[in-house]
Amino acid sequence: MFKFEPEYKDAPSKFIKNDSQMLKQIYGTDDVVPYWIADMEFPIASPITQAMQELVHRETYSYEFDSETVFKEIANWNQRRHGLALNPNQFVQVPGVLSAIALLIREFSETGDGILLQTPVYHQFRRLIESAGRKAVGNTLKIEDGHYVMDFEAFEHQLQHENVKIVLLCNPHNPVGRVWNKHELEKLVDIARKYQTLIVSDEVHADIVFDGSVFTSIASLDYDQTITIIGSPAKNFGLNSIANGYIYTDQSALKDRIKATVASMSLDHGNAFTTYATIAAYRHGEAWFEAFLKYTQNNRNWIVSFMREHLPQVKVFEPEGTNQIWFDFSGLGLDSVELKALLADEAKLALTPGTWFGEPDENYYRMNFAASIEQIEESLRLLLGAISGILR
Repeated sequence: MFKFEPEYKDAPSKFIKNDSQMLKQIYGTDDVVPYWIADMEFPIASPITQAMQELVHRETYSYEFDSETVFKEIANWNQRRHGLALNPNQFVQVPGVLSAIALLIREFSETGDGILLQTPVYHQFRRLIESAGRKAVGNTLKIEDGHYVMDFEAFEHQLQHENVKIVLLCNPHNPVGRVWNKHELEKLVDIARKYQTLIVSDEVHADIVFDGSVFTSIASLDYDQTITIIGSPAKNFGLNSIANGYIYTDQSALKDRIKATVASMSLDHGNAFTTYATIAAYRHGEAWFEAFLKYTQNNRNWIVSFMREHLPQVKVFEPEGTNQIWFDFSGLGLDSVELKALLADEAKLALTPGTWFGEPDENYYRMNFAASIEQIEESLRLLLGAISGILR
């Protein structure tokens, strides 16, 4: 059963999104409602809680690894949800999604090589690239008819001339909310194939796709230079702090190379809590997930409708997937300092600055909407009041 409110609201935590010091550092105040991190406010699915409670009640934590069952459950889930046939034997487990990307960058490129990312994009990608001594090559997305599209002409030019060894794809895309369609991905693959460029696809948001859009994994396309990071239950089941990462490729040579490197660093096993939580999520959590997806889609619809009706000065990019929505506040005519003060001090909104994602225009912000509709309504009505005050 999907619940909106946790039973133990006052239970102690050190959630980053609520950290007073960080909020003051970013927003100048901690008197804000946190919408700046891509997680959820909801209690997790009860089968996951039950599985972890049973593990605690055993009172013993001997060595215990069961990646075989985890891989089978991920494959079964993707078959049911997306009609995607994955071979359970072709997965490699790592500590997390970012760990997977960092490892793949180091394994399949050299110092100074170019790693292409489609900006604006999740800010940690650039950190992983540059900390490895590689060059981040920004393939800037274009806005056409009110939504983002890939710039294929620039993409091919960059593969030709900028020593790009890896294309780091984000699908569904964070923060702009695009779910890249099959035609777009096939065009991307056709260009990458010409230059035999490896595509690493971060598909951690693969399941959070709304009506009217269909998720297509890069693993489903006919190209032998693709590696997919798919199957982490972090975003769709709220397991951000206990989720592993799962690397998948149907190319055995690539998989064996990755597996050998992961094993050499003893990173190829998870802890028991992560293992049992992941199995429970994919085996017993589908009804909960369907309710969660419906709830957050309704949140998205309400936000888009409210903003377009009451605040047409703010451009809203309606997300096809992810629980993130992308705003352009340039229609308010405020400078960056004024806009930040309006959002944080008056509207009490802690949104993620677009500049974090490589967006040069300081009018862009991202909002996480995996929260109660009552909280979202209150926040955006406060924003409406604040903006109305400056427009009088």
